[in-house]
Amino acid sequence: MSPGKQPNRFAKCLLCVFALLIGGCRNETKNADGSADSDAPKRVAVIVSTLNNPWFVVLAESARDSAIELGYDAVVFDSQNDPAKETAHFDNVIASGYSAVLFNPTDADGSVANVRRAKEAGVPVFCMDREINATDVAASQILSDNYSGCVAIGQHFVKEVGESGEYAELLGLVGDNNTRNRSDGFHSVVDRYPDLKMVAQQSADFDRAKALEVMEAILQANPDIKAVFCGNDAMAMGAYQALLAANKAEQVKIFGFDGADDVVAMIHEGKITATGMQFPKLMAKTAAEYADRYLKGDHDLLQKVPVAVELVHQGNASKFGDFDEEGSE
Repeated sequence: MSPGKQPNRFAKCLLCVFALLIGGCRNETKNADGSADSDAPKRVAVIVSTLNNPWFVVLAESARDSAIELGYDAVVFDSQNDPAKETAHFDNVIASGYSAVLFNPTDADGSVANVRRAKEAGVPVFCMDREINATDVAASQILSDNYSGCVAIGQHFVKEVGESGEYAELLGLVGDNNTRNRSDGFHSVVDRYPDLKMVAQQSADFDRAKALEVMEAILQANPDIKAVFCGNDAMAMGAYQALLAANKAEQVKIFGFDGADDVVAMIHEGKITATGMQFPKLMAKTAAEYADRYLKGDHDLLQKVPVAVELVHQGNASKFGDFDEEGSE
């Protein structure tokens, strides 16, 4: 071979290597013969705020299973209530070529940037249960009607506790809109009764163990409270543990929110007074169906889809449990 032809061979080799690198970066499923599999199912990511709560486990697993039933591969990612982990999950999902995200945010404001990056990368995001403070980045947000649900709890609170007495409130995560909406709905009713006095209001981050600690401290400072309103059922369970240890479980009425199976059972037994039944299976199924519609070309979707909340009390607790009720939109 003449020396003059060696540069051409070298250039061709470089082109081959470059082509291999480009091919390796593509997120394609290959057939046995090495060809691209155009029939491989698209992938859907399910990113949830935490799996350290049975309610969110139901939400995540229902979203995953609904996506699989619609013909997609689906993987669950746990953010562990850590915005940094959530951001890392979005980095992974965007880089790995997922087609859509079914998303339960960690923070109403902080999560907006992650959803925006996904949108800019062509990956639609569908929020479940928790909303983000933006209406131009998520393809749709499927949300419980937290405010109205807690209006009903407030009304039942007054009915059960009476129009006077001291009570406490355990708030959820400070950066979560659900925390504010639930508290606002509850107080829209209870604050009409000036003799019902809130003597303590503290955050327990929607966490059962933290609620136990916070409730213990509240009881020490306010031994005469008649009731406690908790922003979710995990905190209601923690509050019950604290009251039980203080021999006050029969004196203080507990109100929660979520519809967790353990709490519904305790309402049936008369240990907890009431909760608001959300429908995680319905929200998850709706989010998966909206994602499917979007990926098939239907982009005319509602930005916010409200899902009704039902009041659960001792009179109707027997019809609920294990999140089997799907409710209605």
